[in-house]
Amino acid sequence: MDYFKKKVLVLGLARSGMAAIKLLMKLGAEITLSESKPKEQIEELKWLCENGVEVIGQGDELFSRRFDIVVKNPGIPYKALFIKRLEEIGTPIITETELAFQTAKRQRYIAITGTNGKTTTATITYNIFKNAFPGAAYLAGNIGVPLCEVVLRENLMEKEGRFIILEMSNFQLLHIKTFKPEIATIINMAPDHLDYMESLDDYYKSKTLIYKNMDEDSVFIKNVDDPIIKEYMNLFPAKSKIKTVSLVSDCADFTVDENAICAYGTPVISRGDIKIAGMHNVQNIMISAAMASTAGIDFSCARKAIASFKGVEHRIEFVRKLNGVMYYNDSKSTNTHATATAVKAFKEPVILLVGGHEKGLPAHGLQKELTNVKKVIGFGECAKRLSKELAGDGGIVVRTIDEALLKAAEAAEAGDVVLLSPAASSFDQFVSYEERGDYFKRLVHLL
Repeated sequence: MDYFKKKVLVLGLARSGMAAIKLLMKLGAEITLSESKPKEQIEELKWLCENGVEVIGQGDELFSRRFDIVVKNPGIPYKALFIKRLEEIGTPIITETELAFQTAKRQRYIAITGTNGKTTTATITYNIFKNAFPGAAYLAGNIGVPLCEVVLRENLMEKEGRFIILEMSNFQLLHIKTFKPEIATIINMAPDHLDYMESLDDYYKSKTLIYKNMDEDSVFIKNVDDPIIKEYMNLFPAKSKIKTVSLVSDCADFTVDENAICAYGTPVISRGDIKIAGMHNVQNIMISAAMASTAGIDFSCARKAIASFKGVEHRIEFVRKLNGVMYYNDSKSTNTHATATAVKAFKEPVILLVGGHEKGLPAHGLQKELTNVKKVIGFGECAKRLSKELAGDGGIVVRTIDEALLKAAEAAEAGDVVLLSPAASSFDQFVSYEERGDYFKRLVHLL
């Protein structure tokens, strides 16, 4: 699409909205920003006005004129009334990712989604690709760097053929129009974002959008162990070629045994090279290796990147050992499936800290996964519910993460693990899971 002189409405600022605005300026569009914050609270207001961007609110003024297209910030709920009203009057709505895809020259997109493990898998995949293709591989998307920002920074409107590793949330997949990755995967599916999506079915369907536009020239990496992926790929079949990965089956293309990750039955990556804990991370690495192999990268290059990878911050991150007790920060676990996965990464007794913003995700079914959990301590908005559902009357309920850590330190014995893995988002007491994790780490170091 030619954006020159087109009237474009950018819904929501933040980093992705600003990246979209800067790219649209380069394209010569006439830009209006709609932001929920009062103007006096927008730090970038002076810059926006100086660069010809009109700033309006999110009320009726949105509908006082016609726009050629809307670029929506992924954080704005797709079911918001003003979004539905824009759709009803026929205004095309796209994502910042779609805008970047449409305006860049042809690149080689490696797209990763799933309920859990996206950032770890995307980071490992990027490390492999940047080693294989120095200066020609970039990491973008839900990991914190908008694709529009990469397109501008690397001049991808003029250059082509670069590898772009994209971590994609379902928020970013909604309103995809033409985006087509060369290689893609859904790592896993589990209940999440019920505070954002209209139903669990809609959440699962949104994940399948990652392969919606793929064809026989592209490859989908399928986790055959996940029954929900199987169900939804039966409902929405992929047109691409498919390669399979499995932790339990010998019949998949990529498998694992006691000693190695195997490709088509041949050991290619020793499990001794893996520095991060848990079988879920073996699966993440297997998917990364499958993507690299599909792109023609030699396994020796993948091995080198995997051996040097020590994990991503806030994802089962070792913090400190004190009096024989190991403390881990897993603040990124914002749903029950992620917390179950984190707990299963340990053989030691675990004191589990859960809680945060109420997302409405039931935790009853998680109890059977917590066989090595000796104590559950709930904090924050959903502390009482999570503690009750996970530990019955044996759980402890406190108000803050500070109190939760002190209770955990009192209960812990040498050989135990104290694990912050909240099973909830952070927005009751923190602005992000990163802030929550950083705060927890500071508290641990003060013990």
